Amino acid sequence: MTRTPSAAPSASRRQFLAWSGAGAAATALTAAGCSAPGDGTDAKAANAAARGSSGADALTRIGLDYPFTQLPLYSTLVKLTTAAARKRGASLVTTSDNASADTQATNLGAWVSQKVPAIVSFPMVFEATEAIAKRALDAGLIWVTYGGSLEHQSADIQFSFVEGGTLLGEAAAKWASERLGGKGKIAFLTDSTIQLGRERTQGMIDAFTRLAPGVDVVAREQAIDPDTGLTKSRAVLAEHPDLNIILGVTDAAAYGGFKALQQTGRAKDDERTFVGGQDGAAPSLLAIRQGTFYRASAALAPKDIAGAVVGVPLAVAAGKADPSVQVPITFVQRGDTAAIDALLAQNS
Repeated sequence: MTRTPSAAPSASRRQFLAWSGAGAAATALTAAGCSAPGDGTDAKAANAAARGSSGADALTRIGLDYPFTQLPLYSTLVKLTTAAARKRGASLVTTSDNASADTQATNLGAWVSQKVPAIVSFPMVFEATEAIAKRALDAGLIWVTYGGSLEHQSADIQFSFVEGGTLLGEAAAKWASERLGGKGKIAFLTDSTIQLGRERTQGMIDAFTRLAPGVDVVAREQAIDPDTGLTKSRAVLAEHPDLNIILGVTDAAAYGGFKALQQTGRAKDDERTFVGGQDGAAPSLLAIRQGTFYRASAALAPKDIAGAVVGVPLAVAAGKADPSVQVPITFVQRGDTAAIDALLAQNS
């Protein structure tokens, strides 16, 4: 049965959807978002300069810097964000970072020099990006941090990171109790490099180990993409061929684990295997819908993300209070056909 995290109940989701529409209200923004860290002096000055005298109408170009072009979400996000920007009278420009922190820094530096009026960036190395974000604010540009927070920013876009991991860990632990008698082996595909990854990892590991203490944790491997998930999972399976559970910090990594299990002889519908991830990537959602042992995802709706990428900088330019936002999560499992179909339709 589909459920949303306690941090984002149905009322919060309605507020988010209302906020991301063209007629957003400041009260909805305040309820859904969180203030940027620090005293906000630089951000306030930049926001005022960016909006000029015409408010949000003056913001006609938004830059989306999403470095992980290898993830299934990337092409969908660019398509939906381009359409969302067009509806709001703005154009979208993108970088091509190819998952390289150095390339990202170069591209962001170029945008600051070119004075792209609003930059939405998913930093690969948050500490290194601080200086670039500060330069952007000093230049009178809007800076929105995607997937975490910086000291120097106008606002941020987050995804209930800990809650998503917690929902996944809880579901896997419940399954282990019911199907494995609380015994078995689990491998976690994790990320320790950025806030999003660390908090999701913490949520899923803490929830699972608390609720299923009898399941042996045999591996914690860094992996966020399908190829790495496949490689790391095959290595774990070489040592633990009786592995029961793989949980991923992303659906992309978990899907690599799903394929590794199949390649080593696991039947697609094996009753003693559970794979789950986070994000709601289309291949993973399809596998859940088809009744395979890929059983769950803490999913994000691509249209919600696209709406935030466009809506947050516009809200900053319009002078809205607390323009940051938490994009809501929908947790889906076998049987949640309608919710899965709705998410898949956004990925088409």
